[in-house]
Amino acid sequence: MLENFASLLQGFQVVFDPQNIGVCMLGAILGLIVGAMPGLGSLAGVALLLPLTYKFEPTTAIIMLGALYYSNMYGGAFSAILLNIPGDSPAITTALDGYPMAKKGRPGQALMAANLASFIGGTIGILILTITASGLAKLGLNFGYAEMTLVLLIAMTSISWLIGENPTKGVVITMLGILVASIGMDTLSGAPRFEFGSMYLLGGVPFTPFIIGCVGFAQVIKLINEREADDAKRHNEDSKAKLSIRSSMPTGHDIKRILPPILRSGVMGTFVGVLPGSGATTGSMVGYAMQKKFKSEEPMGTGAIEGIAASEAGNNSAAAGAFAPLLALGIPGSGTGAVLLGGLMMWGLNPGPLLFETNPEFCWSLISSLYIANVFTLAVAVLVIPFLIKILSVPIKYMIPIITCICIVGAYSTSLSMYGVIVMFVSGIVGYILDKNGFPTAPMLLAFVLAPMLEENMRKAFIASQGSLVVFTDSVLKLVLLAIFLLLVLTPVVKSLLRKAKGPKANA
Repeated sequence: MLENFASLLQGFQVVFDPQNIGVCMLGAILGLIVGAMPGLGSLAGVALLLPLTYKFEPTTAIIMLGALYYSNMYGGAFSAILLNIPGDSPAITTALDGYPMAKKGRPGQALMAANLASFIGGTIGILILTITASGLAKLGLNFGYAEMTLVLLIAMTSISWLIGENPTKGVVITMLGILVASIGMDTLSGAPRFEFGSMYLLGGVPFTPFIIGCVGFAQVIKLINEREADDAKRHNEDSKAKLSIRSSMPTGHDIKRILPPILRSGVMGTFVGVLPGSGATTGSMVGYAMQKKFKSEEPMGTGAIEGIAASEAGNNSAAAGAFAPLLALGIPGSGTGAVLLGGLMMWGLNPGPLLFETNPEFCWSLISSLYIANVFTLAVAVLVIPFLIKILSVPIKYMIPIITCICIVGAYSTSLSMYGVIVMFVSGIVGYILDKNGFPTAPMLLAFVLAPMLEENMRKAFIASQGSLVVFTDSVLKLVLLAIFLLLVLTPVVKSLLRKAKGPKANA
């Protein structure tokens, strides 16, 4: 451990070179901007800026891209809280409580809670990465296709009743998300599924337009229908709006509320980030789901500050944890990680077990830069809060076209065709209808994200075992994961039976 911190100090010496500290700060600012813009996200941001780093030294280049990827997790919360449009998929769960809290007249506290949770959760992730970088990577190796299938089954089982008071509606909407995710080409066999003869549907339903539509454009339709009531409500809230940094600071009571979920999600998110193919989205979802098992002062999904803290700490710590398998094993944990891996190879570096021995300066400089990016991003994110909150004071009649334009640009930028825009409009209408009838859209979005990963890992596990179910029970780790899965499945059933058993007794 001491050797690791000694190496970290040497990494700081490299990072504090004027050029390196400059690109680290630039990456942090660009990450905030990219993260807050629906339709871009960390994958597009890193991919777009990769060519700019060709002439940099490898260490300088990866410092910039690493800072951009990391600070992107902060930026995604801005549009999620203020506009109910997640900037990137890890911010989906942040919007569940962030936007309702902003509508209650506490946008500053919501943004500050998100920033503090991102900072503390990220710091936990970076510290764990510093202490056990190679060890975490080896832990990730224990999770093969079967183990990842069980982890994703646990996640899929949880979201159906963790979000929304009606378990039946939660299950139905989760199944709808899985159905939409199955449209397109089969990833393993290449056979078309549910394409209905359309060449566009062969590529599946694009993720970003679907998310923007279900959450963002559905919100536009809602604003149009409730415009007069919202205008009056907003006028009353404007007089109470707190626009200063000081008034946005969380109270001591708020800190007591957010600290436990931050610590839990920070630790759990780091280990989730280490798992192959999981990424920050799974980290935020697991953190939010875990908080559902603990008490919150307000119901989750209605503006609970604990939900914001759990989600943001989970995605930032997962983003830090994802660097362990990337550097020590050469295994990217997400699409963004794959782009970073390509950059490393482009610069002549071979990620793997020997990278920490052959290029220690590079590895520890990257890890050191995450500390700097974390501090600098927090400072910038806090300073812009008063300007961001002013978005909420814009009259509804102006917000409707502004949000609509953001949705259209975000949807078009990912597909570079009107197909993405059409998907956005259709999913927005569907999202509004579901919301109006009491169906929570969040389980559908999370199932849409997780279902392809679940299918791919499950089918590969069965291919490796030649169709045998023993592949899910032949180790202690698999048995533990299977027990957790069965517990989650049976708990609601047992609770329902106990309620029915108590009912007749109470009547008697």
